Amino acid sequence: MPVRNRIAVLRSEHAWTQADVAQRLGVSRQTINAIETGKFDPSLPVAFRLARLFELKIEEIFLDEQ
Repeated sequence: MPVRNRIAVLRSEHAWTQADVAQRLGVSRQTINAIETGKFDPSLPVAFRLARLFELKIEEIFLDEQ
């Protein structure tokens, strides 16, 4: 089951589009969209890159609902 995340909120705080984030991470905009909407979870390397990009811990971006 995909995990909820705060990527859309964090993007808006930085005034970044999905394309901006995708370019910074080296992935497609569709990948960012799918992660944001919970269609699938990112790979561990992408999750780490997201954490570095937003200067947060992974668990501050991805919310475990259990």
